[in-house]
This record gives sequence, structure tokens and C-alpha cells, in this order.
Amino acid sequence: MQSETVDLKKQIAQSDWYKGLSKYEKPNVPKATWQILNTFIPYFALWAVMVRMLQVGVSFWYILPIAAVAAGLLARIFIFFHDCCHGSFFASRTANKILGFVSGVLVFTPHEDWRRTHSQHHSSSGDLDRRGNGDVWTMTTDEYLAASKLQRFTYRLFRSPPVLFVIAPLFMFMLLHRFPHKGAGRRERHSVMITNFGILGVVTLACATIGWRTYLMVQVPIVFIAFGIGVWLFYVQHQFEDDYWEHHGDWDPMRAALEGSSYYKLPKVLQWFTGNIGLHHVHHLRPGIPNYNLQQALDETPALQEVPHLTLLTSLKSLFLHLWDEKTKKLVGFGWLRTHRRASASATLSR
Repeated sequence: MQSETVDLKKQIAQSDWYKGLSKYEKPNVPKATWQILNTFIPYFALWAVMVRMLQVGVSFWYILPIAAVAAGLLARIFIFFHDCCHGSFFASRTANKILGFVSGVLVFTPHEDWRRTHSQHHSSSGDLDRRGNGDVWTMTTDEYLAASKLQRFTYRLFRSPPVLFVIAPLFMFMLLHRFPHKGAGRRERHSVMITNFGILGVVTLACATIGWRTYLMVQVPIVFIAFGIGVWLFYVQHQFEDDYWEHHGDWDPMRAALEGSSYYKLPKVLQWFTGNIGLHHVHHLRPGIPNYNLQQALDETPALQEVPHLTLLTSLKSLFLHLWDEKTKKLVGFGWLRTHRRASASATLSR
């Protein structure tokens, strides 16, 4: 089995279409600059509009739709931050660091520390023996059945939508990212400290100029929506029925990219706001491709188009999938597990 995995990896790596993807890894300064202009300027403009509306007494409920658009722009800024962590947004390492820091302050995430943990995610995604590196907590059916009642309750609670997409995002971005991750080196620790000072500086300046109440009324709904969007995108990128998980001895990074990273086919407007990150199978296959080249890479590579895709509607099924079943090689729900156990018990009694 392991030799088959190695052969498949070599087969893909040596294929002409895979080698051809290298041309899309070249950063493009005009494209990168245009993305910064068409995202940061509208984002700060919407901020100014919301602040002014509050100052003249406009109801907060009229501001919420604008906050939702601003949240979409902040999610897009996170994709730029993500590209900078991969060193792909600009060719210049310094430029990536600068934009990574600035965008990191806006999305409450330290550039260097997140870059390290995200790199671990790429090198272990879909590996059952190396779970816990920047992924969503996923148990196998056997692990769940062997777990204690408390462990099962905790897991069910964590995988519930209110916790996963409301509480967890706020906890992660607002609190967890204020401290270095386990194993962080000096550079990563400095990144966390500098980002925290940057955030503190922005908050202090905002409170001194527009007041803390106005700042919170604008900032809170934006980050609440944006962080929820971000976690949903990350969740659906690696949590779908025909996902890919294998133990380390049989784990294949090529299959993990093509089969364990979703092709999330979104409407064009949502694809723009999410910086093409829905083409996640392309990104995991070649992380050096900047977001603005992902669509072209997909369009010009037929092998990447053959991957099954998710839509907004079909992706909702992921909400009901919680456990990896090693026998069927599928992500299943708690309901499936109950039904499967009853069926197995009936088959046993009938013998």
C-alpha cells in the first residue's frame, strides 16, 4: 500500500500538468497592488461611513448591512495575509512581511506565528497520525465509540455550529492569537508581541478620536461576521463527505491536496470576497500560487477541473458530518453512527 502511495506521488509530481503549475507561482506586482487598492480603500471607506452614520444618530440596525460588506472585505484581507504567510503575494520577502504585519493587525493575527502553524497544517493535512496542526478537531468513529461520556459530550459541543462558527472564531482570533503557539521560536514570539502592540495602538487611537463606544459598535459586528466566514471557509475546505484521511504510513500529500481539500465553487461575487480560496485543492497542491492566479491555474489545467466540487447548497451537508469512518472512508454524522450500530447489532442477532 505504501509503495502504491509513493508511486502515485511520483506519477503526479512528474506529470506535465503538475510541472506546468509552476508558471502560476510567479507573483505579479500590478495584480497584487490592484487587489490592495480595491480592497483596503473600500474597507476603510466603509469604516468611515459607519462611524459618520453613528455620529449623526443613524440607527445601528441600518449600519449592520454595511458592516456585513465590510466583513466580506476583511475576509478578503485575511486571504492577502494568508498569501503573505506563504510568501506568494509579492516576490519581495520584505513586502510580504510588511503587508503581512499590517493585514495581521486588521485581522488580529500575528504574521510569523501563524505562518509557522499554517505551514504545519499544509504538511500534515489529512494525516490521521498528525492531527491537531491547524485543523478542525476530528475524531474517527472508533475513537468516538471508545471515548468516555465526557469526551463525547465535549466533542459534540465543539462540533455544534454555535460553538464552531460563533464562539470558537472569537476565542481564536481575539484571545488565542494574543499568545504564541506551542513550540514558537523567538521570531514568532516577537511577531505576536509586535502585532499585539499594533492592535493596541489602533484601538487606543480609535478610542481617542471616535470614542470607545463608536469603535466597538463598528468593529464588533465586522469581526463577528468576518471571523465566522473565515472559520466556515476553513471548515468546509477540509470537512466534506468524500474527504481524505489516512494513517501516516499510507498518507499521500498529493491525494490529500486533490481529494482532501475541497473545490468550493462559489458565485463569482463571493469568490471575489473570499480571494479564490474556494479553489483549495489547487492551493494545497501548489501553495506558492498567489490567490490572484488560482482561477487561471484551474481554467488552464483540465486535471484540476475533474475534481468533484461543492456548491453553497451542497456544502451545507458538512454541518451534519462529524466523524471520520475508516471503513467506508467517508466523513459521517452522529446519526449515521447510530443507524450503523443498530444495523450491525440486528445483523449479529439474526445469525
